[in-house]
Order: sequence, then C-alpha cells, then structure tokens
Amino acid sequence: MSVELQGSLFTDGDEDFGPLGSTVTRRTLTNGAWIDVRPGWASTMDLFDRLVTDVDWRAERRQMYDRVVHVPRLVRFYSELESWPEARLLEAKSTLDAHYRAELGEPFATAGLCYYRDGSDSVAWHGDNLGRSATEDTMVAIVSLGATRQLMLRPRGGGASLKFTLGHGDLIVMGGSCQRTWEHAVPKSTRATGPRVSVQFRPRGVR
Repeated sequence: MSVELQGSLFTDGDEDFGPLGSTVTRRTLTNGAWIDVRPGWASTMDLFDRLVTDVDWRAERRQMYDRVVHVPRLVRFYSELESWPEARLLEAKSTLDAHYRAELGEPFATAGLCYYRDGSDSVAWHGDNLGRSATEDTMVAIVSLGATRQLMLRPRGGGASLKFTLGHGDLIVMGGSCQRTWEHAVPKSTRATGPRVSVQFRPRGVR
C-alpha cells in the first residue's frame, strides 16, 4: 500500500510549522499501534539547509556478524541536556508537545537526526525499542526534510507492509505499541535521489 503525502497542498504561508489539530490523520494498525500523518507540516526549506550545514554529523560503524561496517547514513543525537543546533527544532517540539502531551503523558525530550546523503543511504528494519519503549507504549514523531524518500512499516512476525512516501516537511508519528509490535525502515533507492534529513522527536528514555 502506498500513501502519498503531498506537503505543498498543506503549507501555511510564512510559518515554519503549520497547525496540527484536525490537520492530522490517524490510521489504526494492529496490536495497539497507530500512525498519524500531517503532510507539509514544515514549510521552510531553509531549515533543511541549516541542519545540513550546522549539525556536526557523525559517521558510525557497527558490528555486522563477523565484520564491522559503516552505518549507511550520518547521524547526530541531541539529548535534552544539550544545546540543539536550531531554535526551530525547539519550536517544532513545543508544537508537538501541545498536541500530544495529554495523550503521551509527558513531553518530547530528545532530537535524533539522520542525514541520508543520496539513495544509497538507508536504515534497515527496526523498532525504536531501546529503553522504556521495549515495554511501554510511546510516540516517535518524525519530520522529513529535503528529498522525497519512502518509509516502510510492517508488523513484527510477518504481515503486509505499508509504504509512506514522505516529502519535504511531512510529519509522521508512530504511537501506541508501534515500536514494539511493528518495524520501520527507509530502503535504498535505485533512482537519482537528493539529500534528506530526518528529525525524530522522542520522550526521555526512548531510543
């Protein structure tokens, strides 16, 4: 299944982030999981440019069976105790808190950033289930900036997958049991693809 998110239809003038409220569409998944989508929530291209330039991106390496390999994307994680690279990330967090805090029961606290330089950068199937999200329902809010990429979701243990095509400024929120009972991935693209930055807002103790 493919869900096309056309952000240009929902931009809000000169504001960096549009309203949430009734502009957010929720889809109920299985086993207590759900997905919210809000196309075109971030309307400025300048934020993407600033993050690409100002973030001290880091290349990670990881053990893969009998060898150590490069993680196919650049990353940077900002805890709640660090200075974030752009004040507009705090603006985004504040808007998300206002919309979701009653349901989530706490504010978003951290910002994890991934820089997909081209179509060969990707992230494999996984759930953000390190820490409290291994046993508790939570939320992870993702803002996509830059080039269009696909975000795939599938139930753990097998089942039909969902495909979301995320363009610049699109917001997708994974909630409920989603990090425990579903997996998500950004697959490689064989097409010529420009750079993309993914910003993931999470509550304290969730990775």
